[in-house]
Amino acid sequence: MKPPWWVDDLRGLVDSVGAEQVSLFPNGGKEGRKAAVLMLFGEAEQGPDVLIIERAATLRDHGGQPAFPGGAIDPDDDGPIAAALREAEEETGVRAHDVEVLGELPEIWLPPSRFHVTPVVAWWHSPSSVSPVDVGEVAAVARVPVSHLVDPAHRVSARHSTGWVGPAFVVDHMLVWGFTAGLLDRVLDLTGWAKPWNPARIVDLPSDRVLS
Repeated sequence: MKPPWWVDDLRGLVDSVGAEQVSLFPNGGKEGRKAAVLMLFGEAEQGPDVLIIERAATLRDHGGQPAFPGGAIDPDDDGPIAAALREAEEETGVRAHDVEVLGELPEIWLPPSRFHVTPVVAWWHSPSSVSPVDVGEVAAVARVPVSHLVDPAHRVSARHSTGWVGPAFVVDHMLVWGFTAGLLDRVLDLTGWAKPWNPARIVDLPSDRVLS
C-alpha cells in the first residue's frame, strides 16, 4: 500500500524533532524506569486517525484514563520499539507485521510515575479490527480521527486539583488529558496539523484523577 500524504509529515517529525520540543517536564536524570508508548496512525475515511485506549477503571494507577498503548520496557524487549509493539498487541490485538515504525521521539520524563517514556511513531499500513484483549487492563479501544482532535470545538484545557493545567481533547465520549494529550498537542503542532483553539475553555478534572 502506498503511504498516504500525511506519513511524510510524521517521517519529517521523527527525523528532526528535538527533546526540548516534546518535553513535558524538566528532565529527571537517570532515576526511574524506562517505558514506551505506540503512537499508531492509520488511514480512515476522514483521513488519518490515531489509536487510543481507555484504561480499565479498576486499575490502581491511572484507572479510567485514555492513553496510548504501551508500558514498561521489559528486560526481554529489544528496546523501546519492541516494547511498544508488544504492549500494543497485548492490549489491543494490533499485529506488529501490520505496522511500519517511522521512528522514535525523544524520551520524555514523567515525574508523577517516575518513568522515562519513549514515544514510538508508526503507520498502520494494514489495519485490522482491534478491541480490549484483557478487560482487566483495557476498557475500550478507539481509532480517533485527527480531524476530530484538531477541531477547536473538541479542544479544552484540563485543570487538575493540584493546580496543573494542560491541553485536553473531548472526543468519542472521552476526555483525553495529561501525558497523552500533551504529547498529542505537541505532535499536532509540530506536523502543522493543529488549528487555533481557545485554551481558556477549562474543564476541571475529578479530584480522584491521578496526574500522569
